[in-house]
Amino acid sequence: MTLKYRTLGRNGLHVSPLCLGTMMFGGETDEPTSRRIVNRAFEQGVNFIDTADGYAAFQSEVVVGNAIRDKRDNWVLATKFASPRGEDPNSQGTSRKYIRRAVEGSLKRLGTDYIDIYYLHREDKDTNVAETVRTLGDLISEGKIRYYGLSNHRAWKIAEFSRVADQLGIDRPIVSQPLYNIANRQIEFEHLDACDYYGLGVVPYSPLARGVLTAKYKMDEAPSSESRAGRNDRRLQETEWRPESLDIAQRIAMHAAERGITPGHFALAWVLNNRLITSPIVGPRTEAQWEDYLPALEYRFTAEDEALVNELVVTGHSSTPGFNDPGHNFFGRRPYVG
Repeated sequence: MTLKYRTLGRNGLHVSPLCLGTMMFGGETDEPTSRRIVNRAFEQGVNFIDTADGYAAFQSEVVVGNAIRDKRDNWVLATKFASPRGEDPNSQGTSRKYIRRAVEGSLKRLGTDYIDIYYLHREDKDTNVAETVRTLGDLISEGKIRYYGLSNHRAWKIAEFSRVADQLGIDRPIVSQPLYNIANRQIEFEHLDACDYYGLGVVPYSPLARGVLTAKYKMDEAPSSESRAGRNDRRLQETEWRPESLDIAQRIAMHAAERGITPGHFALAWVLNNRLITSPIVGPRTEAQWEDYLPALEYRFTAEDEALVNELVVTGHSSTPGFNDPGHNFFGRRPYVG
C-alpha cells in the first residue's frame, strides 16, 4: 500500500493519512514493542507521530524520542502541554511561565532540539490568549517549535486564537485535535467549519471510540481482562462506556460483515471519509493492533454506508443525548450561589 500524504490545513507540512498515537508507549506497551511499532509504521510510510508530556507518567515522550532519534527529521513529531502536572498551581495551563517550563521538559525527554507541532492539550480559562500566542510565537522564532495547535478546544477558541495571532503578526495555529468518531459527532457543528475557514488541519483522536466501535464489547458479557473495559480504564468509563454506543457498535458490525470488513475498519474509514479530516490518530497497544488499522485506508465508503451512520447518530450529535465529557466539559452555565 502506498500512502498519499496530505497537507495539514492550508500549510506546507505534509503528513500521512494516519497519525501514530503513543499514549500507551512507556506504560502498557513496553519500550521494545513500542520501538517495533514505530519502525513498522515508518516502513509503511507513516511520518506523523503524536505524544504528550503526561502520557504514561512522562515516559511516552522518552520512548518516542528514543524510537525516532535515528530518523528524527523524517518524522512530524507532535506533543502537548497544559494539563496539570503537579501540585504547584503554575504546573499547568498556558501562561508564559508554564509554557517555558513545559517545552524545556518535553525537549529533554524527547531528546530533540525542536518539536514540530506543540499542542495546547486543553482549554485554559484563566490565561489571556494573547499571552499564550506571544509565547508560542517566541518559541517559533527561537526554533524550539515549528508550529502549534489546539486540542480539545471549542470552535470559538479556534476563531479567537486565529484572530489574536493575526492581530499580533504571529502565525495562526495550524491544527485542531478534537474527539471524533461515529458515537461522538459534536464537532460537525461549528468546529469543523471553523477549522476549514481559518485554515487548520484536523487530527481527531479516538476514531474507534476507545475500542467500543470494534464491537468487541457486548452488554450481556463481561469484557476481556486484556481490554480497556476489563482493566476499568477511567477515561473509557467516563466517555465511551455508554449503552447506546455499545448498541451502535453491534449494528455497525452487522452492516460491516455484509461488506466483508470489520466494524473497526468501517468506523475508521468513516472518519477518513470526511474531507475536513486530515489524519486520525490511532493508538495501538500491540503490534497486531497497529497492523489492523491500515486496511481501513483501502475501503471506499458508499452512500448507503453514510446513510446508515446518519440513521444511528444524528449529524453533529453523540450517541447519547446530552453527553458531556467530564474531562473536557462545557462552561456555559455559571449560576449565582448564596
